[in-house]
Amino acid sequence: MQIELIFGKVVKSIRIKKNITQEQLATDSTLARTYISELESGKYQPSLTSLFDIAKGLKMKPSELVRLVELEFDNQNH
Repeated sequence: MQIELIFGKVVKSIRIKKNITQEQLATDSTLARTYISELESGKYQPSLTSLFDIAKGLKMKPSELVRLVELEFDNQNH
């Protein structure tokens, strides 16, 4: 699976577990809701700045978010 698809899957999963809408995540991360949607669908992968913004919106450290993406990547590729 491509990394942008995995990133989107992880962000969506965390967002849903935290009961946050795309609109709320967009507001909390100062990004556009359409961009959040496109990230979650795997259309784009985030810049480093956006990664930090998304992590802030999810109330987690960027390193935690990257680690979850890494774990999912490893699970998909083994």
